[in-house]
Amino acid sequence: MSYPMTTQPQAMQGYAPSTSQWNSEVMDCCEDMGVCLCGTFVPCILACKVASEYGECCCLPFVGGAILAMRTGIRERYHIEGSICNDCVCLTFCGPCTLCQMARELKARKC
Repeated sequence: MSYPMTTQPQAMQGYAPSTSQWNSEVMDCCEDMGVCLCGTFVPCILACKVASEYGECCCLPFVGGAILAMRTGIRERYHIEGSICNDCVCLTFCGPCTLCQMARELKARKC
């Protein structure tokens, strides 16, 4: 026995998250001198700090590709525009500056 359809199916309204931008540019290293100096002279310590502030184990940056994954994760978490290709290029050619940008972003969003 079949029942007659009494209502039409309605389209689901999708959720489109708003997008934002990074709080600072990759080359804005001098905005936070503490982060800049740490990223310049001991980037491995800064990478561990970024991983901890991101909510991961501080040893994560020593795993291959983890910093790229964290940058992409930060973009996704805060709905920052960009692509994984752009993340890869930034980390390849401006690694310490990109790491400093990630640290500044997490510091700005923490408040």
